[in-house]
Amino acid sequence: MKYNPIITVPIRGIVLFPNVDSTFEAGRKESIAALNRAFETDSYVFCVAQKRVNDDYINPDDLHDYGVIAKVKLIRKTSDSPNIVATVSPVLRAMRTETYYPEKGKYLLSSVEMLEDIPAADEREEKALMNSISGVITECADACDLDPKNIPAEVFFPESLDKQLYNVATLIFHDVETKQKILQINKSSDRAKFLIYSIKDLIRTIETEKEIDFEVQEALDRNQEEYFLREKLNTLKRRLNPDDEDSSDEAKEYKEKIIALGLNEECTEELLKECHRLSMMQSSSPDANVIRNYLDEVLKVPWNKYTTDNDDLKKASEILEKDHYGLEKIKQRFLEMVAVNKYTESPGAQIICLVGPPGVGKTSVVRSVADAMGKKYVRMSLGGVHDEAEIRGHRKTYIGAMPGRIIAALERAQSMNPIMLLDEIDKLANDGRGDPSSALLEVLDPAQNNSFRDNYISLPVDLSKVTFITTANDSARIPEPLFDRMEIIELPGYTFEEKLQIAQQHLIKKQRKAHGLNAAKMKIPEETLKFIINFYTKEAGVRRLEQLIAALCRKTLIYLDESGRKSVTIGIDKVKNWLGPEKFRDDAASADDLVGVVNGLAWTSVGGEMLQVEALTMPGSGKIELTGNLGDVMKESAKAAYSFIRANSSSYGINDDDFKNKDIHIHVPQGAVPKDGPSAGVTISTAILSALTHRTFRHDVAMTGEISLTGRVMPIGGLREKSMAAYKNGIKKVIIPKENVSDLYEVHKTVKEHVEFVPVTTLNEVFSIGLNLGGDCEI
Repeated sequence: MKYNPIITVPIRGIVLFPNVDSTFEAGRKESIAALNRAFETDSYVFCVAQKRVNDDYINPDDLHDYGVIAKVKLIRKTSDSPNIVATVSPVLRAMRTETYYPEKGKYLLSSVEMLEDIPAADEREEKALMNSISGVITECADACDLDPKNIPAEVFFPESLDKQLYNVATLIFHDVETKQKILQINKSSDRAKFLIYSIKDLIRTIETEKEIDFEVQEALDRNQEEYFLREKLNTLKRRLNPDDEDSSDEAKEYKEKIIALGLNEECTEELLKECHRLSMMQSSSPDANVIRNYLDEVLKVPWNKYTTDNDDLKKASEILEKDHYGLEKIKQRFLEMVAVNKYTESPGAQIICLVGPPGVGKTSVVRSVADAMGKKYVRMSLGGVHDEAEIRGHRKTYIGAMPGRIIAALERAQSMNPIMLLDEIDKLANDGRGDPSSALLEVLDPAQNNSFRDNYISLPVDLSKVTFITTANDSARIPEPLFDRMEIIELPGYTFEEKLQIAQQHLIKKQRKAHGLNAAKMKIPEETLKFIINFYTKEAGVRRLEQLIAALCRKTLIYLDESGRKSVTIGIDKVKNWLGPEKFRDDAASADDLVGVVNGLAWTSVGGEMLQVEALTMPGSGKIELTGNLGDVMKESAKAAYSFIRANSSSYGINDDDFKNKDIHIHVPQGAVPKDGPSAGVTISTAILSALTHRTFRHDVAMTGEISLTGRVMPIGGLREKSMAAYKNGIKKVIIPKENVSDLYEVHKTVKEHVEFVPVTTLNEVFSIGLNLGGDCEI
């Protein structure tokens, strides 16, 4: 059967087979025109391989005789060239009898004769040939170290012998000549036998190449072994000839540097041994690199290098006052440190821990202290550190070993007497790789740190001259052995006046400079600052306040650019427009005396908080309901308070039947926030009594204290933070346990000027002060 004429597409380097869809790229204008024409007219094309693939000009005599009749299924353009990508579906084999360019055509046309596949003699022969092809494909995969699972399933489970043949030929062979021979065989059985023979020949070629590769590798291994033996022989010769000891120029250079360090005899001898080992090694060996890296790290340590401390107390005080407002307690402590250094040759180790809420200036004040004392400053963050090797380092025999953070900090400071800040010491973690807090015990112990040994350096390092200062938000989370080694200085939260002064003297100037502004371009009046502090911040420190000032600076830049003005004064209206509506109320305390609502005080790691406790009675069977995400200790305090009130109900004019016929619901608002601790005992007791007697609680009074079943008020912790919370919320009177009177010296003077502290020993005293009692109560 003949097909005339048919559009012809010459293909370079590819042979197509029937029933195997193929995709190829066409770049010659004749091929592009032919494919586009066939696709537009839904015509068949004759795809035939070109003999000389490097020829761009299509010569009809340069084409193979056998090809395929195919349907063009898809054509798409490439993004980076004028070429096209065509997907065709071959259907029949064909042989060209004539190929020519038409007189007015841009592409080839051919006269072709269709070729019929002659099937196998019977079904048994066809099945046997299919099994043979599957087997030889498995052998080929083994020879190529391929997983048979990665071979398409139609190769092993074909629909017919011819389909299997064409799929295998497309998958296995890459040369055009072999594929053309397969294409021109008419009889399926002969085509299968030729395919099997060709694959086995390919397997023999692959195995021969593997044998050659193995022999080459063996030769390389022998050469490597000979090289190793020669180097070993050279090493033995050097050891037998002591006159050539330390002959390496590199080792000599290290030796000179080590002697120049002036270390003690033990350390010098240990390092010189490493130099000798290095001189006996081939410079390119891995062990030589290990020793070289080790010696480099040892030489980076600032052995016997010390800075001269500033002993001018007046100058040190001026620097501290300039950089920070307030913080009088910590400034005084560091001035004492300067004085000790001035009048004592060996002041000994001074390890201080600054404890306070975030944003109060713990980290920044340490940098100012370093400037005031004339010392180098290095900071090391301990938050999330859970590997002991982070502190002590890794042994140098491990791959990628390095010194720990302590030695690395000394290398950065290039001084043996810096101020080293260990930030967030309460955030240390531990896991199976060790406990870093245990590794810090030696570092922070004055009796041991004069000979600290890092696992990598493996030499005693004197840390006794280092001034260690640590910071923490919550001292309760510091491991007890570490806590015992440090002097704790607590930093309280800032008062309203202190925040105002810090903003005016430091924060505004800092953010103006950071944003390219000056006082003439942006002005923030005092009233505006007070408004921001009252309604947009609720923190112990000033970090959020600084972020808000930075936001105002950014808004100012945009405003000046859009309006064309030279300056702007930021008023309250602009603050509301630029920062959004107010985030907090000015006074969290209720403006009225209410029944069953009592102001308590709580401590958190970020400062104090006022915590209102609500109590409500309702008809019931005497049950007590506790809500507000309370912890076990707080629940026990509530039960103790309820038991005390019930045991003494007659004294407060409460009918005993009320406890049988009424349920009491105690709730602490902000139920999403977990709350725990015993210091709310007096608050819960007062709330219960207020609810049962229907007497109001004074809204300007707050209280804190633990209780016993007999009504005693016992001491609590965190009085400084709690008193600050009372002051911020407009409380006029705070009830505290009498045993906490000695803690009042820590309360900020501004708080003591505005808040009256009333010490009590019993719950009856609390009730008398906090509740608006009538004549029925015999308290």
